[in-house]
Amino acid sequence: MKPLQRLLPLLFALFAPSTLFAQEAVKNENFATWVDDKAGWVVEKIESAFFYPIYTTDDGTIIPLVVAWLVVGAVIFTLRMGFINIRAFKHAIDITRGKFDNPNDEGEVSHFQALASALSATVGLGNIAGVAIAVSLGGPGAIFWMIVAGFLGMSSKFVECTLGQKYRETRPDGHIMGGAMYYLQNGMADFGKNAGGMIYRPLGKFLAVTFAFICIGASFGGGNTFQVNQSLNALQETAPWLAENRWVYGLIMASLTGVVIIGGIKRIAHTAEKIVPLMCAIYVASCLFILFRHFGEIPSAISKIFHSAFNPGAAWGGFIGVLVTGFKRAAFSNEAGVGSAAIAHSAARTEYPVREGIVALLEPFIDTIVVCTMTGLVIVITGHYEGGSMAEIAAPFAAKANGAGLTSAVFASEISWFPYILSGAVVLFAFSTMISWSYYGERCWAWLFGDGASMLYRVIFVFMVFLGSIITSKNVLDFGDLMILGMAFPNVLGLVFLMGGVRRDLNSYMEKLKKGDFIEYK
Repeated sequence: MKPLQRLLPLLFALFAPSTLFAQEAVKNENFATWVDDKAGWVVEKIESAFFYPIYTTDDGTIIPLVVAWLVVGAVIFTLRMGFINIRAFKHAIDITRGKFDNPNDEGEVSHFQALASALSATVGLGNIAGVAIAVSLGGPGAIFWMIVAGFLGMSSKFVECTLGQKYRETRPDGHIMGGAMYYLQNGMADFGKNAGGMIYRPLGKFLAVTFAFICIGASFGGGNTFQVNQSLNALQETAPWLAENRWVYGLIMASLTGVVIIGGIKRIAHTAEKIVPLMCAIYVASCLFILFRHFGEIPSAISKIFHSAFNPGAAWGGFIGVLVTGFKRAAFSNEAGVGSAAIAHSAARTEYPVREGIVALLEPFIDTIVVCTMTGLVIVITGHYEGGSMAEIAAPFAAKANGAGLTSAVFASEISWFPYILSGAVVLFAFSTMISWSYYGERCWAWLFGDGASMLYRVIFVFMVFLGSIITSKNVLDFGDLMILGMAFPNVLGLVFLMGGVRRDLNSYMEKLKKGDFIEYK
């Protein structure tokens, strides 16, 4: 069947219902409110479980269960892997630049393409919108804890992506299938054989099914509707017409997303490897421009960050409040420990699973330690946070969870025309994140319902792109947090059981590396 013929059913399925919904939204001003109310009801039910308060401070700040779960897991993996996030950093760069790429290795994409695909899912609106909200509400200290969370998350990424490679499967048509659902099911079964416990096989199956369902929800929430919603919030700062015609943006983004995701991981990877470097360069250059303009204020900003990170009397929520805000935003941004990136990295061409795990540890470094820190520094230096000189301007954006709009306002306060550049970068961030998350969700959907059901998932996904343009920010943000962070429950539990095997594989790999046993191709 010709590519155009394959594309027509998807476009029809997209435009037919989307056009009807758009017309209804125009005729009935209560439609968006109705959708948002339903989304709010779902968020409230799930939040009571995922964000169960395991500790509450005297001032009412809570430590949510899911945040504690991710932090404890990241600490355990960092210690168990002997600080792999430090000792393998240089080797990770060597692998990514193709030094050990063997074109004959089994897989569908290169190390760099796999990293770009995974980064396109993590380097997104979380770095712009999420960080802006975190700093505006949690204070400058949230940046410090985001960096700490990113550093620890590098080890979580290593473990989960190594396992994603180790337990991947190759289909008869050559397509690679891998991810947390595979290592949770098959890895736990292997663990049970060695440990002599019958409970591990059914436990692994339960964790895998749970992960797959939550990942599908995450692909519709944080990986889809959140991206559309927040990018639109930023774009309408420079194109006010879209504020009254939000559905138009939704239709355009849905069309572009549908065209790319129908091609699968190879088309997604080729698109990502072009978009990711470009969007990172645009955004980082913008941040650096502002930072260099305020170069003399950087030491003072760093001092504020450390002061508020450890100051229990801070106006923005105290020590626990700042710590939780920083870790929560970092987890949503880099997704370390939630298992999503293992799906993309499982498709990489490599003979050694550990090698791809080492590549994956670069993700939290780039995503959180570099990009998120830049956003945070710009917010702090310009004073757009609670207690800062521009707090009054930041407050309305933060109250509406409009982080992208806040970042746009920050840039506008420095250079009047910068929001136009930021708007373009935001759209690229959102688009790249959506196409990668569509792959994550589709792989989980296919694992649950079979490969033949993939097209149905794609149709639903592109329709959710449109829906994201009319749902309000707060419920979209909350739902995205819940689904993405919720994936950590089954994933981290499985990683704890399987990390011993990863450590043995790591020791063997590092020994070969020291001996010079690996062939260098570049």
